[in-house]
Amino acid sequence: MKVGILSDSHTKSGYTKEVISHLKASGADYLIHAGDLCLEENLKSLEDSGLTYVSVFGNNDFSLISLSSKYNIKREPYLFKIKDTSFKLMHLPYYLTPDSDVVIYGHTHIFETDFKNGTLFINPGEVCAREKPLVECVLLDINENEYIISYYSRDINSNKFLKKEIKYERKH
Repeated sequence: MKVGILSDSHTKSGYTKEVISHLKASGADYLIHAGDLCLEENLKSLEDSGLTYVSVFGNNDFSLISLSSKYNIKREPYLFKIKDTSFKLMHLPYYLTPDSDVVIYGHTHIFETDFKNGTLFINPGEVCAREKPLVECVLLDINENEYIISYYSRDINSNKFLKKEIKYERKH
């Protein structure tokens, strides 16, 4: 199972569409957005992807609250399952407790991953290239015995995503 993860699109709807296309082309079965979508156009891009998706409100998403019945956008922390894997999704990193298999957050605009006591923590970085000139996202491949995190980044002056792979062994 492959899950595309993105966060902090802000007003960069073109970058959001590009990241979603890249994740789909890389084999994503699902999309998860960790907030700060800021524009309905970014929610529409998730919807138009044709993939099952979920997103949460970020601290800059007050204007999107009225759209919660139209799109799959939830209040944080949002707990859900995909197949046999439990997820906790948030924007603000306030609920970083190991009560799910995978904990996803955004807000800091910094790619981070850690595996502690059986819980995988992921921040996919930023789509918007605001804090650094990089468009970032993650493809999480969940296998029976391992997590494979493919971190993708593209310099805004380049048209090619670079890939860095990190693996963690899952113990059952």
